[in-house]
Amino acid sequence: MSRIVTRFCAACGEPIVRRVPAGDSRERDVCEHCGAVHYVNPRPVVGTIPVWQDTVLLCRRAIEPRYGKWTLPAGFMEVGETTREGALRETLEEAQARVSLGPLFTMIDVPYIEQVHVFFRAELLDLEFGPGQESLEVRLFREADVPWQELAFRTVAQTLRLFFADRARGEFGTHVHTIETPARLAQAGRP
Repeated sequence: MSRIVTRFCAACGEPIVRRVPAGDSRERDVCEHCGAVHYVNPRPVVGTIPVWQDTVLLCRRAIEPRYGKWTLPAGFMEVGETTREGALRETLEEAQARVSLGPLFTMIDVPYIEQVHVFFRAELLDLEFGPGQESLEVRLFREADVPWQELAFRTVAQTLRLFFADRARGEFGTHVHTIETPARLAQAGRP
């Protein structure tokens, strides 16, 4: 049984419709009562690659999605903060870790879930870290010990692979990538 979902205008409360507004080229949610156009934009996820000597700090998730899987400390950017401020906040919230924030390392577009993931290199200031409310456990891992099959997100796996490759080369860059939809990868014959 199909269900009709009606959405309402945040400005006036009237039902909205999906159409191309005047002067635009894309379908948008539009209120025909007050004329408000409701834009939906990607949600930035910001985080860090916290490093201590030859190890990287990972958090085991205490929340969905991907409960129990490992990730870098990261989360949604808040209104009113910069990407750098958000990355520092998320690192403190998820790992109770204080870091010296380094340069931008990866920016990964994930268009099929309307997100952009941004990771900064970071140096741990001390070993005073522990699980925050969204983490079950926080640990330092050498490259050989990273639980690759237990990583929560492809963006995290890609960021870590790039980080270890750059570190082995002795030169860090800034990496911009796109994570394809699972359907598009399957069509291309890639896992």
